[in-house]
Amino acid sequence: MAPFPNPFRKKPESNPARDAIRGWAEAALGHDPPLTLTISEIDCGDPSCPGLETIILVMREGEATQAVKIRKPMDEIGEADVIEAVQYI
Repeated sequence: MAPFPNPFRKKPESNPARDAIRGWAEAALGHDPPLTLTISEIDCGDPSCPGLETIILVMREGEATQAVKIRKPMDEIGEADVIEAVQYI
């Protein structure tokens, strides 16, 4: 029996920049073992921060979650930024 859908759950908004970042990160990280990505844009309150920055959480089954930060808003991130950010994960 399928679980009852939660009517209060936020539906993910389509975001072309987020979709592109996800694709670049998946390509750079591979799919073995399967991974889940969460990509968020936050406003850093620290005066030394550039303002909006993007956080990529990489979750693999049986492993600790890893996070990388790109100090740019999602709309300003390119493929090279993502490849550089995830290269050591």
